[in-house]
Amino acid sequence: MSSHQPSSQSTASSMQVSPATNSSSTNLPVRSIPGGYGRPFFGPISDRLDYFYKQGRDEFFQSRVEKYKSTVYRANMPPGPFIASDPRVIVLLDGKSFPVLFDVTKVEKKDVFTGTYMPSTKLTGGYRVLSYLDPSEPKHEKLKRVLFYLLKARRDHVIPEFSTSFNELFNGVEKELAKNGSASYNDANDQAVFNFLGRAWFGKNPPDTKLGNNGPKLISLWLLFNIGPILSLGLPKIIEELTFHSFPLPSFLVKGSYQKLYDFFYSSAGVVYEEAERQGISKEEACHNILFATCFNTFGGFKIVFPSLLTHLGSAAGEKFHAQLAQEIRSAVSASNGKITMSAMEQMPLMQSVVYEVLRLEPPVMFQYGKAKRDLVIESHDAAFEVKKGEMLFGYQPFATKDPKIFDRPEEFVADRFVGEGAKLLKHVLWSNGPETESPTVSNKQCAGKDFVVFTTRLFVVELFLRYDTFTAEVGTSVLGSAVSITSLKRAS
Repeated sequence: MSSHQPSSQSTASSMQVSPATNSSSTNLPVRSIPGGYGRPFFGPISDRLDYFYKQGRDEFFQSRVEKYKSTVYRANMPPGPFIASDPRVIVLLDGKSFPVLFDVTKVEKKDVFTGTYMPSTKLTGGYRVLSYLDPSEPKHEKLKRVLFYLLKARRDHVIPEFSTSFNELFNGVEKELAKNGSASYNDANDQAVFNFLGRAWFGKNPPDTKLGNNGPKLISLWLLFNIGPILSLGLPKIIEELTFHSFPLPSFLVKGSYQKLYDFFYSSAGVVYEEAERQGISKEEACHNILFATCFNTFGGFKIVFPSLLTHLGSAAGEKFHAQLAQEIRSAVSASNGKITMSAMEQMPLMQSVVYEVLRLEPPVMFQYGKAKRDLVIESHDAAFEVKKGEMLFGYQPFATKDPKIFDRPEEFVADRFVGEGAKLLKHVLWSNGPETESPTVSNKQCAGKDFVVFTTRLFVVELFLRYDTFTAEVGTSVLGSAVSITSLKRAS
């Protein structure tokens, strides 16, 4: 991935701000982008060791903010050698500069979904799937239309199938809690999520197919082959460095697992293939895209979001707040003849705020990348910076959505942050590859299932507090997000 990258020593005096490079004139001081990339090969390796081991992810970014006194700077992003040919990026860490990554008139989104490297297409049947396509590519619109069609065609199945799948989950958690005094949540969550998606989107119950209960395990293994290079797996450093972080894992090792998933989707998504054919997309290509959208984008998202919800509701909220939330939810459902409906959920502003706050604090997609289509001027709160055509921009979203110049008490879980006047801050909630106040279209890169994810996450909170008055949980860390154990549940009184 080679591109022209200017020296970090380029001077402000060489810069001309014009309407062609900046959508609005700026009164901010023009500043050269601080930081650098170090010596070829050794600089990226040094940054990778800092990122994974010496500092850790957040300290890696924060220490450089303090060093350069800037939320915009140059650095290398993992994995670097020998997986990514060019790890050099311009890092964007504030809520003002970050949104340029959504502007497809300014940045190209081709093959940057996972960052400075792209996993082998052998992991996706030989196809570059939708997430790796730039909107300028003709298939982008066609494939996104297929996903929009799926979401619309099966929307009436979402509420009942979610209730079924998560009541199964909670029944199992209660039994384990009664037996052991605590119940591990994450594995049960993964199974419930996959069952829900199979039932709601495709009318198939995965446990009744050849997959049995193995779907989540097969997905997790396949995900490792896609994103292992940018994960810290908790293995000894020498093993991680010589395997996951230095060389792509050979795709044939996961071919059998992927084929089992592919067979499930190929036989299940009939109604979607008719729409794909109308768009000029083969059944095979549509299947690989549906598999990716379901397993990577959606399953992968809920694998992070639902434990995050339990983490914040369990640790930061407490029993008094649980009672307030339960009252709001139960009153709205009661007024809707005891049924969970979309209109009833619109009468739950506190519940909605809780969902947005968790998506702000722990966005399921933390990283965004885009390559500058032309010379640009990017603004932070404090300065303006020149970016050259072809340079890779990178944003770490948890810093942008905890920007202290935008959010009061940015690191805290504030349950009612987005209630009433607080709703004006929703434009700074960016989890979906776009502002929460905007919608996905065929011409942007905002998540096709944005509204589905928000709605389903709301359903999770509603189901939880219709069933329980309060709960407690213990929280640890996992490779992706939080590891949650439920320690107590009080059934609804």
